[in-house]
Amino acid sequence: MSPLTIALISMVVMFLLGMPIFMSLCIASALTLMLGDILPLSIIHNSLFDGLNIFPLLAIPCFVVAGTLMEYGNITNQIIDVVKMLVGRTYGGLGITTILACTFFAAISGSGPGTVAAVGTILIPAMLRNGYSRDYAAAAASSGGTIGILIPPSNPMIIYAILGNFSVTAMFTAGFIPGFIVAFGMVLTAYIVARRKGFKGDDSQPPFTMKAFLQAIRRCFFALMTPIIILGSIYSGYATPVEASVVAIGWALLVGGLINRSLRWEHIYKALIEGAMVCGGVLLIVGASTLFGKILTFEEAPQRLAHLVLGISDNPQIVLLMIIAVLYVLGMFMETLSTLIILAPVLLPMILKLGIDPIHFGIILVVTNEVALLTPPLGVNLFVSSRIANLSVERVSVSILPYLLTLTLCILLFTFFPAISTWLPYTLGYGK
Repeated sequence: MSPLTIALISMVVMFLLGMPIFMSLCIASALTLMLGDILPLSIIHNSLFDGLNIFPLLAIPCFVVAGTLMEYGNITNQIIDVVKMLVGRTYGGLGITTILACTFFAAISGSGPGTVAAVGTILIPAMLRNGYSRDYAAAAASSGGTIGILIPPSNPMIIYAILGNFSVTAMFTAGFIPGFIVAFGMVLTAYIVARRKGFKGDDSQPPFTMKAFLQAIRRCFFALMTPIIILGSIYSGYATPVEASVVAIGWALLVGGLINRSLRWEHIYKALIEGAMVCGGVLLIVGASTLFGKILTFEEAPQRLAHLVLGISDNPQIVLLMIIAVLYVLGMFMETLSTLIILAPVLLPMILKLGIDPIHFGIILVVTNEVALLTPPLGVNLFVSSRIANLSVERVSVSILPYLLTLTLCILLFTFFPAISTWLPYTLGYGK
């Protein structure tokens, strides 16, 4: 049995046994090295350290800490109040508010489940009080949360850029237009579903007036400036994504603690714990996948995969559709970052050989992984929203189907029109 076969079979067996992703990768790698006798065992600790010693990874826990601080610091509430003034009285107004607030909060946290938790905790109970069904409320929050991994800053984009040795800023820039297209699609879906089911807006919300809106903007000015401060520091060249994540923490402490006076010491402690938990999980998977990836590279797995796929078709769009189909299936059983970390190093050589732009491919990977957040049995967003709405995951899974259809149409749009992803970064000079 070849070392590559040992590696793949042992990894699949570990997955089926329910082992954590990082343990599955480590055990599969160790078995391959011992039974295959292809590389010295010293590669284990060297690879694990190489996977952990990646500076841009620092941005992930910092953005998570910043997002948590902003939730406790009343910044999320202020953003929701302003958005609700614009659309709160329309059909499905609170559902649309949820999705728009998730879009806004996505420019802060970079996490899908984190976005669902921050916004859903406030707006799901509000929807229930206004006569919306639990199914609709949970589905709107779940689908809105997927935007959290597409609009920058995005944790999966950071990981992809690190794995492919690309510019993180280029990937962030590429996510803007697709992110707003997905947000618009989700808003339209929420409106159509609400119109069919007769879910009206929030009657307690006063009619929109420009005077009241401008007063709300002035009252919530510092909260609304948050995405501009974070993203502006990156695109102006004053800060790298890692430095911008620290700026986000500083801004959250300033606004939440000194201006809104809502932050307490226990909130800061909880935010640091949350960041450490996320960072620990990511680093374990990245370190283990680095080891497994070196074995696959030594065994020429990317070249073999390319040969196999190109034997079916060398049409770039057909190949992308095949990859999307595989990701749809894997997303039901594997966590988003795990899928990205394992597949990106294997698929990138083939993608480059076919002449597919790596930035375009990165957006396809991230958007397709949004589907994974909504598909059971591992759809993380479903579990978060179902817990908040006190509803079974099965019920939420059914109500999410219209949003999954919208997301699939968006993926096909991005696949066949790559300029949607690549125009902005190349125009601004980040993709060169």
